Amino acid sequence: MITRSLPSPAQPLLPPSSKTLNPSRQNIIPSSDSRKNPNFEPLKNSLIRQLDVGHLRHAISTLDLMTQQKAPPDLTTYSILLKSCIRFRNFQLGKLVHRKLIQSGLELDSVVLNTLISLYSKCGDTETARSIFEGMGSRRDFVSWSSMVSCYANNNMEWQAICTFLDMLELGFYPNEYCFTAMIGACSNAKYSWIGEIIYGSVLKTGYFEADICVGCELIDMFAKSSGDLGSAYREFEKMPERNLVTWTLMITRFAQLGCARDAIDMFLDMELSGYAPDRFTYSSVLSACTELGLLALGKQLHSRVICFGLALDVCVGCSLVNMYAKCAADGLVDDSRKAFDRMPAHNVMSWTTIITAYVQSGECDKEAIELFCRMVSGQILIFKCS
Repeated sequence: MITRSLPSPAQPLLPPSSKTLNPSRQNIIPSSDSRKNPNFEPLKNSLIRQLDVGHLRHAISTLDLMTQQKAPPDLTTYSILLKSCIRFRNFQLGKLVHRKLIQSGLELDSVVLNTLISLYSKCGDTETARSIFEGMGSRRDFVSWSSMVSCYANNNMEWQAICTFLDMLELGFYPNEYCFTAMIGACSNAKYSWIGEIIYGSVLKTGYFEADICVGCELIDMFAKSSGDLGSAYREFEKMPERNLVTWTLMITRFAQLGCARDAIDMFLDMELSGYAPDRFTYSSVLSACTELGLLALGKQLHSRVICFGLALDVCVGCSLVNMYAKCAADGLVDDSRKAFDRMPAHNVMSWTTIITAYVQSGECDKEAIELFCRMVSGQILIFKCS
């Protein structure tokens, strides 16, 4: 049971042994034969150029070519390639690179292993991430622990994130702003909100709240999602020394979701007066607020704006428009809802469910609702129970 506050920040801990955490020199750079091969540097540079423009498959082909021409890639090359797979969210190629890395016989250092933890964390394979983390043994550094905390927190394994965080503290590692951000996210539910309060106090003491926007956003979410305390969430928003579009949109969204539609609209207007241009997520939330309050006239004005800015074809915005016209139409007709739906270039289960619900709730369009449902099923759209 957690009964104490976090320790005060200290000097970053040094690795227990440079020999155990860092590979030998020959494992960081290519072998002498590889260095002497005149093809090594040109091929490596070509691979890096391919990654810079997002050509991952070409880069992997170059990786294979290096091996074929007896200029095998070094750890740095593999590390760059893995990080690019993560950046472009091509996790299957990242796993392929991991297999090639194992086949290479290179001894992996903590940098590469931490990158692999991040790869498997982001694709939701927490078991493999944990296996890599535990296999590191004494090579685990602060980045390893922080990556594992984030892995659990971002994959809805809140208790595991908290336990890992506490183990990290016991070993003397002190969290930075990224680790705090992950931990606050793990405490954004009612079950662990009391732990979130302890984390909150530590964030204020360390100064990370003032220094990092992500920490502030997670605190807003923690108060809003864990207990519905929009008052505390808004106070954190007000205290943030720096805000951006994400922070404004987050606060607008939470107001709209938690029954404070008027506050959501007021914040939207304040955001525009502050010089921030709304994006598709902002418009989707404020349109939902208009729906909640029955403000069809304002909703139509916002509809005109999203058309001007080229956002009306977005799925999130389109669903909000369909819902607004369905619920705010005085005559109970769904013609405008259907027009908004038909103009969307692509549909998902959310858009299909929204228009089907609109027909059902109109009270006189059951046949149309059934026809749309059959179309959705024939299109092999995953069906939720609410449909």
